[in-house]
Amino acid sequence: MVSEFDDYEFEDRYDQMADDALYRQHGRMVNQVNRTRGRGQSRKEEVASLVEENDLIEDFVPTYAAKLDPKHHERKWVIGSLQGFWVDKIISDVLYQAKVGKEANVYACVGGDASEYDLIAAKLYRPRMFRHLRNDAAYKIGRTTHNREGKKIRKNSGVERAMKKKSVFGQRLEFSNWIGHEFRMQKMLWDAGADVPEPIAHTGNAILMAFWGDKTIPAATLSDVRLDPAEAQPLFDKIMQNVQLMLSLNHVHGDLSAYNILYWQQDVTIIDFPQMVDATVNPNAETFLQRDIQRVVDYFAPLGVSADADGIAIELWRDFLNGRL
Repeated sequence: MVSEFDDYEFEDRYDQMADDALYRQHGRMVNQVNRTRGRGQSRKEEVASLVEENDLIEDFVPTYAAKLDPKHHERKWVIGSLQGFWVDKIISDVLYQAKVGKEANVYACVGGDASEYDLIAAKLYRPRMFRHLRNDAAYKIGRTTHNREGKKIRKNSGVERAMKKKSVFGQRLEFSNWIGHEFRMQKMLWDAGADVPEPIAHTGNAILMAFWGDKTIPAATLSDVRLDPAEAQPLFDKIMQNVQLMLSLNHVHGDLSAYNILYWQQDVTIIDFPQMVDATVNPNAETFLQRDIQRVVDYFAPLGVSADADGIAIELWRDFLNGRL
């Protein structure tokens, strides 16, 4: 059995790898300064700018982190994950922890001067997330892998082999690819008009998106809400419309349930897309679709919504195969 200590130790090793990568990046930046001297800032000015930014990062102690002991692992995790967004003025503070999950925590952040949002949700993934994804291979069938810059990785490359071998380097790449996939899926859905939080940015282990809730409490998941029966049918229909929209974009959520649908002020939005599958290539897509619909139907049935999950799934899949969506 893996202990909590081992989990944190693994995270520390991951953090160190990230620090090493930043160190190498810093070296490349200094080398770039050497190559570009005379075309703008002097080397001395460039290095001074880097030092100033490092000093600025040390000033980032958001409200939530300040309440934690300086040696607390979560304090280090929150500050290290979000300091880049703070430097870029996308966020200006972290108010509270909105959600705790096996794979990630979500934090309520205040939007910065460079953001048009008053509140931003920061979803921070942990490397140990992969210990909870025992069946993730079923979701990744046919999925294109990408590097940290979002470029596709060619088949049978050294990078892809490292991911398959689960080496430390390969795990880092897989971690990055899983998060990048979620961001790309959420952006695709948002651009198509789906009811999902607007994605804002992602880097490292963090995804930023529009926040559902206010400065004191987050939106609840449907699993924690007892809806007024009068709300049930319209919200059920809205969710099914989103399921259909996803399929029209050749994708299935893959893990849809009352646990990843948020409810706020009589409205709903769908979240969590890392496991989303391409229905044109993944042989499990139809099964995932049926399961998604069944879970939603099971939630709404006690509220008076009468729906045949199998019938809805069969009809949607038939229309998908016939190009009618």
